[in-house]
Amino acid sequence: MSTEERLLSGWGRTAATRARVRTPAGAADVAALLRHPGERGVLARGLGRSYGDAAQNAGGLVLDMTAMSRIKAIDRATPSVTAEAGVSLKDLANALLPFGLFLPVTPGTQHVTLGGAIAADVHGKNHHVDGSLCAHVTSLVLQSPAGERLTLDRATTPDEFFATAGGMGLTGIVLEATLTPIRIETAYIAEQVARAPDLDATMEGLASTDASHRYSVAWIDCLARGNRLGRSVLMQGDHAPVEMLSGPARAKPLELPQRLPLAAPPWLPSGLVRRETVAVFNEVYFRRAPVRAERLTPLDRFFYPLDSVAGWNRVYGRRGLVQYQLALPLGSEHAMREVLERLAASPAPATLAVLKRFGPQEGLLSFPLPGWTLAMDLPADAPQLSELLDGLDELTAEAGGRVYLAKDSRLRPELLEAMYPELPRWREVRARLDPAGAMRSDLARRLGLQK
Repeated sequence: MSTEERLLSGWGRTAATRARVRTPAGAADVAALLRHPGERGVLARGLGRSYGDAAQNAGGLVLDMTAMSRIKAIDRATPSVTAEAGVSLKDLANALLPFGLFLPVTPGTQHVTLGGAIAADVHGKNHHVDGSLCAHVTSLVLQSPAGERLTLDRATTPDEFFATAGGMGLTGIVLEATLTPIRIETAYIAEQVARAPDLDATMEGLASTDASHRYSVAWIDCLARGNRLGRSVLMQGDHAPVEMLSGPARAKPLELPQRLPLAAPPWLPSGLVRRETVAVFNEVYFRRAPVRAERLTPLDRFFYPLDSVAGWNRVYGRRGLVQYQLALPLGSEHAMREVLERLAASPAPATLAVLKRFGPQEGLLSFPLPGWTLAMDLPADAPQLSELLDGLDELTAEAGGRVYLAKDSRLRPELLEAMYPELPRWREVRARLDPAGAMRSDLARRLGLQK
């Protein structure tokens, strides 16, 4: 293994830091590298899709896990799949599809590794029904910094399992995992689309269909004010049965239609995403959406619309973007209204905003909680951005909510314990797994996660 000095950043392209990068070929390499972490510690990294600094380790060692990407077993009967941590969700989904299987939970991009998805305990459009990804992980193999190779599951090692699920890669290095995929008949989603004129209609539209749709999300116009505050386009769906298909799609129901590859230019100036341009886009997007419609949508277009444009983060220019995601508990709907009122009044334009419902959650440091979650992109150089997001942090903490650490790059550490009440327990378990504190990250140092 060679060592490469590399400047690393998150998908938001902000706050890059330099680290020594090694690429282990297997579990033995990982164990050997963990024996000599160095003064600045060690961290695993996948495809670099965490928006903030969760996969950076300034001055330390970073293990690029993407060479450990074997899919070791697929059992159609159980069903189950076992794969190494560096496999991408795209490769995993493509391997499962011919068997009539699909990922039980998937985030908004498939360009993340299985290990990274476990470290962030990612959620999807079906959290209100199925929970987060780790709810479907039957076991995982963790190389601990103390030199042990541990097989963790929720029944025999619940503390270690739930500290690692959503533990931001700070309990050790996930080597492989076994999870339970879901059965599907086709590569299509039966999708229902409808406009909602305001926030009350949006929340009612999502809450009233919790039991009737597996997948549910609302695109939100965060610049709309007054009686249009919180207007949205609701998109809800379920896996389509074969009987709904026709023509070539019915002949090959588990085959995805080909998509033309697109890519953002390698370099774009900052300032393209401004409040005025976002307002025009939002108006056009809302007006072009059908008032109410039903349609069949290929899986990849339903779950990963942004993946069709390679390097879409470059649209925000060299200064990058901040993706901000908060969760608010049930009963704090008034706080969500306050969030949207502040966003609409701010000079910082929130783009690509989505509202979803969350159900129960298990992981000690996992992000979801029963209630609502709002995610949005903002240009990193937007005016008064820090003031806006600091205020939203405080509002969220006061309402009993939290921000998503996998996307964070700027949260003040004094709010962390209020947002994550299981943090002391997570720290106890993490300290048992890593008594010398070898696992480090820029996120952990900035927030004091490992006190």
